[in-house]
Amino acid sequence: MAKTLHRLIVSVVVSALASIFFIAPAANADVSPMIVGGTRASTSTYPWVVYLASTSGSQFCGGTLTKANKVVTAAHCVKGRTPASTRVVHGRDDKQSTAGTVANVTKIWVHPSYTTATAGYDVAVLTLDRNISSATLPLATPQDTALYTAGNSALILGWGTTSSGGSASRYLLKANVPLTSDSTCKTAYSQYSNTSMVCAGFPQGGVDTCQGDSGGPLVFGGKLIGDTSWGRGCAAAGYPGVYGRIAPYYSVITAQL
Repeated sequence: MAKTLHRLIVSVVVSALASIFFIAPAANADVSPMIVGGTRASTSTYPWVVYLASTSGSQFCGGTLTKANKVVTAAHCVKGRTPASTRVVHGRDDKQSTAGTVANVTKIWVHPSYTTATAGYDVAVLTLDRNISSATLPLATPQDTALYTAGNSALILGWGTTSSGGSASRYLLKANVPLTSDSTCKTAYSQYSNTSMVCAGFPQGGVDTCQGDSGGPLVFGGKLIGDTSWGRGCAAAGYPGVYGRIAPYYSVITAQL
């Protein structure tokens, strides 16, 4: 994720030569997630993981296919973007290849209460112009409280940077990180709220999401339990990654599906 006070990834496409990843404008917020300490992964194993791209093909965030034509991602990835400027790429491990499907976006829904990632409600749903023939990932429900137990080893995936401020990965990467307790996350971040967020990471750091991973999945128990949202730096000791907690948003997300 990003490398300042918060890990928000603000994707802004300014020109073909400019980077689309920027640290969040919030004075004390850092937004930029990519998998640090990860290993190569395949979309054939995780067919529901996708990435978001500009019309020129530049990847800027991740997402999860939760229905044949619906992708769940982070609100900060798409707030202010138009459907016409956004693409979803499915089934492509290597960003330099032409494998898989590139779908247009016909609608962007951002949680109506979203303002900034650090305030919660960092969830969005994209509607695609086609149905993708693929396995999808179910959402965590309000009854799935056990999925959020501290210590659960959750899966993270993304094409983001492998170090804070570093280069983005050409290939899909994965890693596992333990969910942290609410008290641990609150100690790291005063803005943390367990009604809308969940944290994951090792106390010593070393493994994390980073810039470019925003919106991508946090998975446990075969369900989408979170979307990569924000954090301080990437893989820093004492600062776990913060993810949007999907279960509380189950009803509003389902309404979009």
